[in-house]
Amino acid sequence: MFSIDWSRLLQQLTYDPASPMIFSSGIFLLLFLGFSLIYLALGQKTTLRLLFVTAFSYYFYYKSSGFYFFLLAIVTVSDFYMAKMISQVRETSRLTAKFLILFSLVLDLGLLFYFKYTNFFGELWASLSGGTFSALDIFLPVGISFFTFQSLSYTIDVYRGQLRPLDSMLDYAFYVSFFPQLVAGPIVRARDFIPQIRRPLCVTNEMFGRAVFLILAGLFKKAVISDYISVNFVERVFAQPDLYSGLENLLAVYGYTLQIYCDFSGYSDMAIGIALMLGFEFPKNFDSPYKSQSITEFWRRWHISLSSWLKDYLYISLGGNRKGKFRQYVNLMITMLLGGLWHGASLNFIVWGGFHGLMLVVDKLFNTSFLQRQKEGTSGVSWWRVLLTFHLAAFAWIFFRNQTFEGSFLMLEQIFTNFQPQIFLQWVESYWAVALLMAVGYVLHFLPQRWSEQTQHFVTRSPLVLQALYLVALIFLIIQVKSSDVQPFIYFQF
Repeated sequence: MFSIDWSRLLQQLTYDPASPMIFSSGIFLLLFLGFSLIYLALGQKTTLRLLFVTAFSYYFYYKSSGFYFFLLAIVTVSDFYMAKMISQVRETSRLTAKFLILFSLVLDLGLLFYFKYTNFFGELWASLSGGTFSALDIFLPVGISFFTFQSLSYTIDVYRGQLRPLDSMLDYAFYVSFFPQLVAGPIVRARDFIPQIRRPLCVTNEMFGRAVFLILAGLFKKAVISDYISVNFVERVFAQPDLYSGLENLLAVYGYTLQIYCDFSGYSDMAIGIALMLGFEFPKNFDSPYKSQSITEFWRRWHISLSSWLKDYLYISLGGNRKGKFRQYVNLMITMLLGGLWHGASLNFIVWGGFHGLMLVVDKLFNTSFLQRQKEGTSGVSWWRVLLTFHLAAFAWIFFRNQTFEGSFLMLEQIFTNFQPQIFLQWVESYWAVALLMAVGYVLHFLPQRWSEQTQHFVTRSPLVLQALYLVALIFLIIQVKSSDVQPFIYFQF
């Protein structure tokens, strides 16, 4: 006789620190199915629909970070009222408006600083002053960097007069907590998202088809390519690089370069697809970044929502390129150093950000001379520039991925002093599935854009039954390659 194991069901529905909810997990797919039925039933009952989605978003965040969802509520309530007050005094008292925006910045960034950087700066101060510091037991809430930056974009835009503050707390809570982008982006600007909140619910066949394609693409990149090559090769080498040859270390670097792209862009694809399925448009967050011909172009294609946020709210606020070339270079370095620190409380991330800042400065210098003349003298893609940019990005990922500088330098030492190219065929034989998936991942990434557009068009125009079959086939493939528990998204830690 059929019976329900209520204790197991309750366990699945409560927060588990070892298994935060992610889009590629079975529990999310099951919950999303039930969520979608209620969402569609609410239809044009806009306020009820917004309330339902907001409640589900808070539950989604609870499944990701436990009772730390109250931080999301604090940021939401404070910035909602700060924006209203800023708007009221902006024209009559600029000083008061500046004080209010400063208060909003201090509160949001203060929360971010406490949870993310207290131990890092405490240890740094202790090492510089010769004292001691006992690390505090501080839990890092998932996605705190994303929703604080998203909320800050709202108050700053209101302060700049670029956005009118919302009258409804529900609308603002919906914007900040909307679950597809809540824990790992994209960082959706208020001025792009807010106009969509109260418009009539409308999901066309074309929108639904695009959503299916994006979800399929995201699942494939994350659950098939990224997770498999990570668990079965990349993690092993990065954990003990001295046990592997230089060739294997280099292949692990190439593997991680592909893994982090497939992991994060896969999440973004699924987030954009799920939002589209609910009737909301998100901006593109990745645009084949390893096709870039310069580091400047790389940052126009990689994590677009963050790079544009840093440009609009930090780089331009510092003066951008308006105060001379030297000041522009300093502003680039500051922006990228802080961008590196945004990713995590570690000197490794600062080095990663500083390296990209330095490469942006070099790129600006050379693009006004030799490289610019070379570019003007040729047409189409300069593959040597693509290759150079790819390897600069891959080199930087070594410091991004390793926990210590010792690990990074040990990998580089192995690559340059113990390469052993003769074992390549042996590696392919031993890790044939990893080699195959890496080859598939890179080939798909470097295919012409029109091929991707044609595939999207094919899936979009397929009947609903075929779209369901595509999803079932992909889930079957995921089950076949799955070798461990579902791997959390890399950017959950940021």
